[in-house]
Amino acid sequence: MKQKYVLTKRNDENKLVISEFAELDKGGLSFLCEECYDRQQIETAMEKGKVSLISSLRTENMFPCGQFADLLAESVMTLYRSENQQPMEIFFNDVDLLKKDPQPIDIIDEEAVVIDELLDDKLDEDFDDGPALGSISSPLKIADDETLDIGKEE
Repeated sequence: MKQKYVLTKRNDENKLVISEFAELDKGGLSFLCEECYDRQQIETAMEKGKVSLISSLRTENMFPCGQFADLLAESVMTLYRSENQQPMEIFFNDVDLLKKDPQPIDIIDEEAVVIDELLDDKLDEDFDDGPALGSISSPLKIADDETLDIGKEE
């Protein structure tokens, strides 16, 4: 899905306005929501860092995924640092998330190997010498003459 965010800094109102659009039908973007933020709230969040800014930008109505939220936060910081008062447009495409090569993860952990060995030893000790499982009686009984043919009427 293609998305567009329009960032508008309204200095006269001390607000940041973020409008979200998405391609719901081919060829056009539909308006989804608009969020207004207090300028002081945004500036305080920017001083604390990008993670704080992302938390401030995410709302119940607008919750972009991690990579998009990161780029959105960077764009907000760029907008606040610039003297330009023109709205900023940011375009995202979900296909771009799928095209990225996954990063290899090093999953070999020696501590995990030791724990697995302990579990194997413990399982062997506990279950090798135990008594065999006896028959299990079920409280549910099915009558021998009952059939499961519900559709047939006699």
